[in-house]
Amino acid sequence: QLQLVESGGGLLQPGGSLRLSCAASGSTFNYYRIGWFRQAPGKEREGVSCISRNGGNTNYADSVKGRFTISRDNAKNMVYLQMNNLKPEDTAVYYCAAQRDWTVQATCQSPQMGYWGKGTLVTVSS
Repeated sequence: QLQLVESGGGLLQPGGSLRLSCAASGSTFNYYRIGWFRQAPGKEREGVSCISRNGGNTNYADSVKGRFTISRDNAKNMVYLQMNNLKPEDTAVYYCAAQRDWTVQATCQSPQMGYWGKGTLVTVSS
């Protein structure tokens, strides 16, 4: 059973940078497509970014393109989300999630993600 634990959230000012980490355990990590999702107060959860099993393919929501970068280190069972030029509208709880996969696609849909972490809070405020 794959387990995911996010870390790295915090409070920072607009324009700042933060790197979120997602540590995986309990299963063969490179069998899984990994996505970052977020849920802001009063809003539905939305997809932020997705990375394929081998790290060769990535996707981003339009709202974060050019500012966020997803990466993974399969040797360390880790996925990262580097977030630059943060905006107040990026404030949310950020979750990593995994989908068992036999492809190298990088499309992560919330209902298909079988494993979820508990989230880490990112607050962007002046």
